[in-house]
Amino acid sequence: MMSSLAATQLVPLAEELDKNKVTPGVLGFIVFAVIGVAVWFLMKSMNKHMKRVDFEEAPDASGAVRADEAAAPRA
Repeated sequence: MMSSLAATQLVPLAEELDKNKVTPGVLGFIVFAVIGVAVWFLMKSMNKHMKRVDFEEAPDASGAVRADEAAAPRA
């Protein structure tokens, strides 16, 4: 409801603009800046989480023999 009211108030401003020159304006800059800040925070959070990851890689299955297979008697 409020967005349609805001849009109807902005329509007269759009008619005063030169129709051959369209620019994103201040609203476009604000949206772009908000997206940039959001990406920066997401990257910061991802780096923090990736630093916490601690894992050991599984041994190569092709060349390594598992200890329980080597100890088991063969028939």
